[in-house]
Amino acid sequence: MHKNEELIGDVITLPTSDQRLLDECEVQSYRSSGSGGQHVNTTDSAVRLKHLPTGITVTCSQERSQYLNKLICLQKLRAKVARTNEKPLPRIATKKPRRAKEKVLKEKKQLSLKKKLRTKFHSSD
Repeated sequence: MHKNEELIGDVITLPTSDQRLLDECEVQSYRSSGSGGQHVNTTDSAVRLKHLPTGITVTCSQERSQYLNKLICLQKLRAKVARTNEKPLPRIATKKPRRAKEKVLKEKKQLSLKKKLRTKFHSSD
């Protein structure tokens, strides 16, 4: 773990400067696939960033320039870390109101009476 990045209670903090953040990352450039024609096929403009302390990986191949793709990757990395730092609020269990319970029981009782009426009576003589 680097001195710029700290884990405080499972919260990841990243360095504020892009250069320091890039120093903590493994940068790979590769040829992007998809549309874009000859220029995309000949240059290694797509970028993959792997943040080594956390293992988070982001990729970008939407621009024709490797520099712009690298900047977009840094934005994506910061956004992904922000999403992982968010803690979901604890769910509060709700109690079913007494009136609702009574309504369900009343409906069950009515259905059972209907079913009882469907049965045939056998008289034993």
